[in-house]
Amino acid sequence: MEPKRIREGYLVKRGSMFNTWKPMWVVLLEDGVEFYKKKSDNSPKGMIPLKGSTLTSPCQDFGKRMFVFKITTTKQQDHFFQAAFLEERDGWVRDIKKAIKCIEGGQKFARKSTRRSIRLPETIDLGALYLSMKDTEKGVKELNLEKDKKIFNHCFTGNCVIDWLVSNKSVRNRQEGLVIASSLLNEGYLQPAGDLSKYAVDGTAENPFLDNPDAFYYFPDSGFFCEENSSDDDVILKEEFRGVVIKQGCLLKQGHRRKNWKVRKFILREDPAYLHYYDPAGGEDPLGAIRLRGCVVTSVESNPDGKKSEEENLFEIITADEVHYFLQAATPKERTEWIKAIQVAFRTGK
Repeated sequence: MEPKRIREGYLVKRGSMFNTWKPMWVVLLEDGVEFYKKKSDNSPKGMIPLKGSTLTSPCQDFGKRMFVFKITTTKQQDHFFQAAFLEERDGWVRDIKKAIKCIEGGQKFARKSTRRSIRLPETIDLGALYLSMKDTEKGVKELNLEKDKKIFNHCFTGNCVIDWLVSNKSVRNRQEGLVIASSLLNEGYLQPAGDLSKYAVDGTAENPFLDNPDAFYYFPDSGFFCEENSSDDDVILKEEFRGVVIKQGCLLKQGHRRKNWKVRKFILREDPAYLHYYDPAGGEDPLGAIRLRGCVVTSVESNPDGKKSEEENLFEIITADEVHYFLQAATPKERTEWIKAIQVAFRTGK
């Protein structure tokens, strides 16, 4: 009897020999993690046994790389994976931890945090708190803040976070709020922006989070970016990044010249409506952008070469300039979700 598939999808994996990061199709089984070069491959490129393994998340061994987690086997072999966004990483971490616990003793899964030295009550669920903070109506308001001739977009101040925690009755006082905010920072739910908040994180203070109006922070998947004093042309170029992120994840994209398929990380923004795509293995700048205003998006039952297939999960975006983009989701459900999200973006955005 084959092991049950618990979760599968694209992650970026660090190679064990050459230390390069490449997108892989990853499958979590009850007893291990398999990774494939392509989703269509019949045999995995490797398999990580989970019995006796430990998991570290967040893994901050690689500086600017975000949403990384590490699996360490009983033979002390480290395997590093990078998700496309925070919720995706947390989903993988929860399921892998649960699989390890089931192997060890079949105990009922109960999520425990990797909160290092900060002790919190078991009633505090940082993941749920993070989602409440991101609520567009009742959460922490994202602003464009200026400091030292720089503009920080989609961020907020440290004291605003503590104010929100206190007013939302998530904590009893500001000191307790500092402990909670520091935990959110350690877990990767918040990121420092600007020198002051970054120095606090790198220092040895008991609470790395600052209850300070000059300390800036941002949500890791908010579309944050910082601008120096720039020209009018730069401002116009940056405009496409000002939209709110409404969906992100990895898809296969067909190239326009060679017609080959490659895994890309996509970030969908609305108002203005843009779909940016990135190299999932690294790089802060997008490889390209699809302006969605006036576009048409639809599922297709054959690929651009005309080969029929019912399980390709293909969809096509035709821009107002009549440029065709062919994309492939992992499942029919994922394809439907992307099509609906893109339709919402170009209907409500500029």
